[in-house]
Amino acid sequence: MIPPESQIKAQPPKLLDQVRQALRTRHYSLRTEKTYTQWIKEFVLFHGKKHPKEMGEQEVNAFLTYLANERKVSASTQNQALCAIVFLYKHVLKKPLGDFGPLVWAKRPERLPVVLSVYEIQSILEHLHGKSWLIGNLLYGSGLRLNECLRLRVKDIDFSYRQLDIWEAKGAKCRRTTLPKKVVNPLKSYLVKVKQQHQKDLFRGYGSVELPHAFYTKDPTAAKDWRWQYIFPSSRISADPRSGELRRHHLDESVFRKDLKKAVRKARIPKRVTSHTFRHSFATHLLEDGYDIRTVQELLGHKDVKTTMIYTHVLNKGGLGVVSPADKF
Repeated sequence: MIPPESQIKAQPPKLLDQVRQALRTRHYSLRTEKTYTQWIKEFVLFHGKKHPKEMGEQEVNAFLTYLANERKVSASTQNQALCAIVFLYKHVLKKPLGDFGPLVWAKRPERLPVVLSVYEIQSILEHLHGKSWLIGNLLYGSGLRLNECLRLRVKDIDFSYRQLDIWEAKGAKCRRTTLPKKVVNPLKSYLVKVKQQHQKDLFRGYGSVELPHAFYTKDPTAAKDWRWQYIFPSSRISADPRSGELRRHHLDESVFRKDLKKAVRKARIPKRVTSHTFRHSFATHLLEDGYDIRTVQELLGHKDVKTTMIYTHVLNKGGLGVVSPADKF
């Protein structure tokens, strides 16, 4: 005899589902959600699928030491894994971790950021086209991170004052930065085409985008409002990984990275160039032009000026500003 539904005990959610729920409640990004759940899964598998409730500091220590010694991961990767595990114990299991004991940390190398000259920047941009050209100019001309650029919405651009509003950047901070004059007209022309695409999506019954946190409850119509649309939308409509709703997300980071790699190769730049190199160059060139470090700090959105200070070591004055004795004769 099958018991009535009222007598059937609801199955508790699985551990990773609990982690996802805790992350979403605290408004963590989808990328962080994927990263944290993957590290927690690896932590459990490393200890033979033993439940984390039955483990503690010793098992965490063993896993992090394994990452450093056997997997040879970087210091930032090891710290990322630790953050995921600490989140699990603190917010899901409600079991704070204590002292980790003799934990082996991966060594964090002290590296100076790669900076391109103005000529090198120009050479690369000449080999970028269409939306990738716009993205490259915004990364260098506004000091944006790639994900900040791709998450820009129409409402975030102020053409009159030539400025950009960056919302919920790294560390959930917001800031305002400059909009390069050279991209104003090309960006306006590009947005005409994006708006036409948005109108076609609306006609087909689509046209909505993801809204930040609980804003959808406050204004459900905003999801289809032109002002909330991404400046760099994806070429296709896809299902939202959380809600399952069909939407046009922003452009994937891999699209620009592939175009950038080709442009660097064509420009014959021998340096290791990534999308973040544009941001490094933005900061260094501003300091070279005489802007004070506090201004650069605000434009970059750095919490501590010490983070910005690293660019003072790569100014175009030679090693530490020293004149080589070889140049005396």
